[in-house]
Amino acid sequence: MTTTFTFGDRTVKRLGYGAMQLAGPGAFGPPKDRDAALTVLREAVGAGVNHIDTSDFYGPHVTNRLIREALHPYPDDLVIATKIGARRGADGSWLPAFSREELAQAVHDNLRNLGLDALDVVNLRVMFSAHGPAEGSIEAPLTTLAELQRQGLIRHIGLSNVTPTQIAEGREICKIVCVQNHYNLAHRADDAVIEYLAGSGVAYVPFFPLGGFTPLQSSTLSDVARSLDATPMQVALAWLLRRAPNILPIPGTTSVAHLRENLSATELDLPDEATALLDGVAANIGLSD
Repeated sequence: MTTTFTFGDRTVKRLGYGAMQLAGPGAFGPPKDRDAALTVLREAVGAGVNHIDTSDFYGPHVTNRLIREALHPYPDDLVIATKIGARRGADGSWLPAFSREELAQAVHDNLRNLGLDALDVVNLRVMFSAHGPAEGSIEAPLTTLAELQRQGLIRHIGLSNVTPTQIAEGREICKIVCVQNHYNLAHRADDAVIEYLAGSGVAYVPFFPLGGFTPLQSSTLSDVARSLDATPMQVALAWLLRRAPNILPIPGTTSVAHLRENLSATELDLPDEATALLDGVAANIGLSD
């Protein structure tokens, strides 16, 4: 199993860190424990993580400021990927922010709060539906991002929450270095997308790799973990890493202990028979296998 992947013009370790959980509940408001949030960020980078996923609409403005406080000036090999295309309502709701002005403002907000002159990777988060990817042209917002890239404010562009049609449309407009969609052991709608992107050397960054707000639960997963003397979450991450060489999981946590547990998944060797069992989990409705 390869442990690194070329992400844009950089090489990153395939297991990264997602900063979403560092904000308050539902990624809204300040962290419950600010010092703990800073500690887990420093621990992640200290352990060799060099790909951090964030967004200025986490909080809003919370996770980026924590990242800057904890890690700036940043290590030379650290890639920080962020997302734009949404904003938060006063009640914590997720609202589209797709206009040219909103996208430009979001880029500048990310630059300011992260303390950067240029953003490593900016994912355009598509918000045509609150329930997942939905069809609709992304030409206008992606053209805006491409213009900001030409201005030197963005190094690389990715897509988030998109359909195969939108990925194809996006690749006609500008170079796409990654796609970030919902994918894990149980949620596998993007199997064909992953294969397509792997053939083009494009990173696939699964969000909610461990289930997100509803953690993965499966008797098969638990049984395999027990047989390997590992935790279910370690096995779920190891399965993702084995699934395809272009998959870059970004599990998030506010706990140093859980962070270390997640990172050790890279050392877990899944036997073929265990992988075959895990491959069948998604077919079991409600994960009541």
